[in-house]
Amino acid sequence: MDRTEHPLGYEKISVLLRRFAVPSVIAMVVSSLYNIVDQIFIGQGVGYLGNAATNVAYPLTTICMAIALLIGIGSASRFSLCLGAGEKEAARKAVGNAVCMMIASGVLYAALIEIFLDPLLKAFGATADVMPYAQEYTRVIAVGMPLLIVTNGLSSLARADGSPGYSMTCMLIGAVINTILDPIFIFVFHMGVTGAAIATVIGQLFSCVAAILYIPRFKNIQLRKEHFRLVPAECARTASLGMSNSLNQVALTFVQIVLNNSLTFYGSASIYGEDIPLAACGIVIKTNAILLAVIIGISQGSQPIIGFNYGAKNYDRVRQTYKLAILCNMVISLAGFLMFQFLPRQIISLFGTGEELYFEFAVRFMRVYLMMVLVNGVQLISSNFFSAIGKPVKGLVLSMTRQVLFLIPLLLILPLFMGLDGIMYSGPCADLVAFVVTIVMISWEMRSMKEKEKWQSNSIHI
Repeated sequence: MDRTEHPLGYEKISVLLRRFAVPSVIAMVVSSLYNIVDQIFIGQGVGYLGNAATNVAYPLTTICMAIALLIGIGSASRFSLCLGAGEKEAARKAVGNAVCMMIASGVLYAALIEIFLDPLLKAFGATADVMPYAQEYTRVIAVGMPLLIVTNGLSSLARADGSPGYSMTCMLIGAVINTILDPIFIFVFHMGVTGAAIATVIGQLFSCVAAILYIPRFKNIQLRKEHFRLVPAECARTASLGMSNSLNQVALTFVQIVLNNSLTFYGSASIYGEDIPLAACGIVIKTNAILLAVIIGISQGSQPIIGFNYGAKNYDRVRQTYKLAILCNMVISLAGFLMFQFLPRQIISLFGTGEELYFEFAVRFMRVYLMMVLVNGVQLISSNFFSAIGKPVKGLVLSMTRQVLFLIPLLLILPLFMGLDGIMYSGPCADLVAFVVTIVMISWEMRSMKEKEKWQSNSIHI
């Protein structure tokens, strides 16, 4: 198909974004629900120590998602840019290489978790009471890590190929199976956190099989056996385009580690003790993960449109897509802000019961830590925007601002003066500063794009 005739190059932006973003949002929300569903059933069947255990294990999942985004978003961005430029053979090589990267990295990662499990859990903030639950849960979850990487990576490629509905279906299959099996394993077979982990892995297996079945069904390219091999140069290109999204997840992992250890350290000197802040934080972070999943879904839905049109030099359509994605993000973020501020206890109650001190801390933590969610999504969408237009370094810099440059230092400094309150207020402070930096970088890029447009127009007239 000629690049000028591709629907991404001429169809109405709002129609395209709805077509790509809605399935992507559903897929991302479903993906985050794996952990949420586990947390709800574990909270009801095991108690808040079980919830604390899943919180301790959560950094391993964020690292897994970082690998999936590195390969999935990186290869999808390259795929879209190649299609936009009319380079189909390069697109084929990008996809085949990406599939090999997914499998190899997934197996290696699972093996490393099993080997270094105990030191990892201790580093992630596991207390003596929480450790046994965390070990049970994580040993099983590790088995599903390769499945999660392959599923998310191929889903990104299917979406870039023009099949967002198939991408969504892959994630839905696993989520439905997980949701059905969770209560059976926890309440009927009394398997506790191990049962929740087994249910998750079984769901991931079915999702992975569905994702693999898409490989021979690509619409815009036909893959052959020789395309499925690891090429170092292609790996580097894929990694460079997925780096900003991936490192944002890695940064989230470091934040989670610092957060967990700070909460147990300062919590031990408070009336809440070590375990209450750890359990409450896990619920707040994973609840916010649903909101972030919607925003990431919007961002991923815009990626094929932005990447194709930037490759085809349709800069006005690139700007229109970005602005519409930001508008959608602001509407969703406003809804999230209102829920976090006015319904925190109702949200937290979904994850099981606890003593009044537990609810007191959890409600306050949710209100304060998520105070600036209204602007948080702008940075996420903007960092992915830079990757989509083939400028991974800018995306990388932007993705690091909130987590590494601002949040981690604030988590270390503010509690020295404010105790647990310092940990809570570090979140909104980092969000606000990162938002300002994002506005500056995006404004600069939009001006640059307009200059390219003028130069392109003058060249045509000459």
